[in-house]
Amino acid sequence: MAILVRLFAIAIAYVLACTAAATVLTLGTLSTAGNDVAALDIPSVALWGVVGVSATIIAALAMLPALLVIALSEGFAWRSIILYGVVGGVLALALAYGIDFAGYLGGPDNGLAREREVLAASGIAGGLVYWLFAGRNAGAWK
Repeated sequence: MAILVRLFAIAIAYVLACTAAATVLTLGTLSTAGNDVAALDIPSVALWGVVGVSATIIAALAMLPALLVIALSEGFAWRSIILYGVVGGVLALALAYGIDFAGYLGGPDNGLAREREVLAASGIAGGLVYWLFAGRNAGAWK
């Protein structure tokens, strides 16, 4: 019975983590060049619609790598908040660019520098939200 409750908590935490990552990604993408998102005068329904669609896409793309990390963290009872933040950022960048980072390296004047920062921030936010709801009790069902 404890394992079923744990699986339910993992599923809910994964959905919340994808929503947090989508929110950071949407707000980070819209606030380019120092603009305030509120100054853009975007209707909140449209903003939440974009967050919902991007959360669905993130959840679908990150499912297999996230399940691997979740299984390892549950099996080894890893509960470190730093681990979840770092792994979330690395997974977000790896999913966005693939494993070959050599073609995307460049200086801060590169057009992709801002996008890398936003992607890493969204992955870190997703990892931290997952830790908050499920990761801090990893392996407790044993």
